[in-house]
Amino acid sequence: MSLFLRLLALWWLCAGVVLAAERPVPEQRLAEWYPGASISAIDQPFAGWHIEHADDKVPRYAFLSRQFADIPAYSGKPVEMLLVMDEQGRLEHSLVVEHHEPILLIGIPERKLTAFVDQYEGIAFDERVQVGLSRRDDIHSVDGVTGATVTVMVINQTVMRALRSAHQALAQGQTVTAGVPATQAATLVQDWQPRSWEALVERQLVRSLVLTEGEVESAFAGTKAASRKPPENPDAAFMELYFAPLRPAEAGINLLGQQQYDKLMSSLGPNDQPILVAANSDYSFRGNGFVRGGIFDRVRAWQGPEEIAFRDMDYQRLAPSDLKAEDIPRFGELAIFIARDDALDLTRPWQFELMVRRQVGALDSEFASFYADYDLPDAYLNLPAPATPVSSGLPMEEETPLWVSLWQMKQVQIAVLLTGLVVLMIILFLQDWLVQHPTLLNRVRIGYLCFTLFFIGWYSLAQLSIVNVFTFLHALFSGFQWSSFLLDPMMFILWSFVALTLLLWGRGIFCGWLCPFGALQELINEAARKLKIKQFTVPFAIHERLWALKYLILLGLFGLSLQSLALAEQAAEVEPFKTAMTLRFMREWGYVAYALGWVVISIFLRKAYCRYVCPLGAALAVPARLRLFDWLKRRHECGNPCQLCAKECEVQAIHPDGRINANECHYCLDCQITYFNERKCPPLVMKAKNRRRRELEREAARIRVTNVETTAPQGESNEQQR
Repeated sequence: MSLFLRLLALWWLCAGVVLAAERPVPEQRLAEWYPGASISAIDQPFAGWHIEHADDKVPRYAFLSRQFADIPAYSGKPVEMLLVMDEQGRLEHSLVVEHHEPILLIGIPERKLTAFVDQYEGIAFDERVQVGLSRRDDIHSVDGVTGATVTVMVINQTVMRALRSAHQALAQGQTVTAGVPATQAATLVQDWQPRSWEALVERQLVRSLVLTEGEVESAFAGTKAASRKPPENPDAAFMELYFAPLRPAEAGINLLGQQQYDKLMSSLGPNDQPILVAANSDYSFRGNGFVRGGIFDRVRAWQGPEEIAFRDMDYQRLAPSDLKAEDIPRFGELAIFIARDDALDLTRPWQFELMVRRQVGALDSEFASFYADYDLPDAYLNLPAPATPVSSGLPMEEETPLWVSLWQMKQVQIAVLLTGLVVLMIILFLQDWLVQHPTLLNRVRIGYLCFTLFFIGWYSLAQLSIVNVFTFLHALFSGFQWSSFLLDPMMFILWSFVALTLLLWGRGIFCGWLCPFGALQELINEAARKLKIKQFTVPFAIHERLWALKYLILLGLFGLSLQSLALAEQAAEVEPFKTAMTLRFMREWGYVAYALGWVVISIFLRKAYCRYVCPLGAALAVPARLRLFDWLKRRHECGNPCQLCAKECEVQAIHPDGRINANECHYCLDCQITYFNERKCPPLVMKAKNRRRRELEREAARIRVTNVETTAPQGESNEQQR
């Protein structure tokens, strides 16, 4: 073991050296880009480097993007980039310095990310850049990266926002940093009058974007997404979409009603701008591929060259009954998107963009963008504008924390999850009764595993991971804040419940009931048993040694996380959870083959991955040793002489001596069904036989006594006659 630990330590050290070698410091990369140039560090007008070559004497400026654009990406952390621009604000070089992105999680090679970033070379600060296909001459298009929509959209925003801010700082000679509010040119008029839907459209508070089948087909002409034959009716409606900012009272109150309008405004910051989007179409503006923590890739807004993208926390779903305006049409899809923190200035013109997506392969897609202009009518502006922030016209209230808004947005999901967890608690507390009704328990368990797989796993994307454990441990030593963990209510509730059950029952409640990938394996195995597929059992001597494998994997991942959390995230691909649950097997073939391999193995060997490889199960087993109760009942005869439960345990968590290894038990309760079964449990069968034998002996004795009593009087009568 000591030799293994030494080799493991050497591996970690080598990994750190390789990681450092792959990430040269900015000065080294600048020297490669500009050989022979004079490179000096500067702190005004921004922190960076001044570059001047003896040949052309043209100054360049290099800087790290995070000081200007601290935009969280899919991982929740910004993408740090090294950018070099000339005095005119034209980008000459760019490099991703650091990221923690799912571009690694989903197996996309770094060369694709590098190729994407290289497309920005030569782009000026005042250009409008869009990821994907554009049919407008005033928009510069860059090709995206299949499978990394969120990441490339964040990089696009990061590059362009940092480039504009740096050029502005250079032109003004003063430091400009991310998050500084822009002054507004005007304030909004917050007086309002009752208006019908038709009146709101006529007064241009509500604008429309109407597309026909022919217009959409023309946009894709000449691309791989073009249809082989033209649409039968080019004038048929493809989408009828309406959008309206809700901050102006005349729009917001008429559309939502006073009560809902006040509730919405109280949940927003003073400079957040909610936008209502309503549409009738078979094409969803929200998109079907949207995942937790991601960016909506079909709708966004533009103001000048500034792109305004919407994340999941910027989205609120609406029902048709939520719209209160008179004579409003019935829409099939409704939502509110929120432009955060001065990103959108309603006193200036802006545009709404809808991206139409067409699939051209198993993973590849093409996008075509369509735009609608919005300019708030002068009747709703106070002109000339004072240089003060926009006022909502409502009493100023303390800003609602972001995590509170997210919990409000996910009330339905939270309610369903909490109901499911309450049901599980009832099952656990009634386990002694349920195990005496095996058919009922089996149906309850299969139903709950389906709930775990489909709702927790594939719908809510709340599969827990070893990466969550490392993130929590690192947060404990680097400024722990509850608000960071409260941003994802589903994960927070699940982790809280798992922590509780670890102390009461051990790790088996999560591994056996709440792990979506574990549920997938078990359901597959149940189906295989129904089909009479032969099952394999690992000899206990080998099985006992294979237990240790997942603990070694856990130690390796933990060591890597001390060196680099990003490196640990890469190595955590030993978990197939992200492939199978988060991405629903929509990945490169290697990752899919790995995940499907474990699913196939589970056909013949019950939950093989969970038993031998899962680092999360190993991590949960450590604190589970502090559990307060042993709920699983055993007898003195268990193990000696009885071996029935040990042979029947499908994850082999029972030792030959009868002890249940709580670190490996998945709490399926099969052993408890046997424990209470008087026809199956050998000790109970023996007791029943002994009880029956004693009853027969007593019955025989009673019969003998009865016979003696009935024959005695007849004998006495015969004696008297003689």
